Amino acid sequence: MKQYLRYTDDAVILANDPAELRWLLPFIEQWLWSERRLTLHPHKVEIRKLGQGIDFLGYVTLSHHRVLRTKTKRRMFKKVTLENMPSYMGLLEHCDGYALKMHLFQREQPEEF
Repeated sequence: MKQYLRYTDDAVILANDPAELRWLLPFIEQWLWSERRLTLHPHKVEIRKLGQGIDFLGYVTLSHHRVLRTKTKRRMFKKVTLENMPSYMGLLEHCDGYALKMHLFQREQPEEF
């Protein structure tokens, strides 16, 4: 395939025709098993339209912007502390996360401010 993204064990393959992707899937599964002894996760293989965005590495990339994946956002709000705040601020630098940054910052301020 000419258009694909890969980072460690995550991959996205782009094609104009969903039938082409369905046709390709058994070949990918066979190669992964024969060459790497790996299998695809049965619940994580999706064929989607580009307008739905590309869900990859914690973000959803749309045609003109990138947002934080909803699951990632929920996890962030559950786990954020003053100690790990810089890490989450860095995460939000890679997407349209200004409003999320402001929400996190206001949430973590001590009462006397």
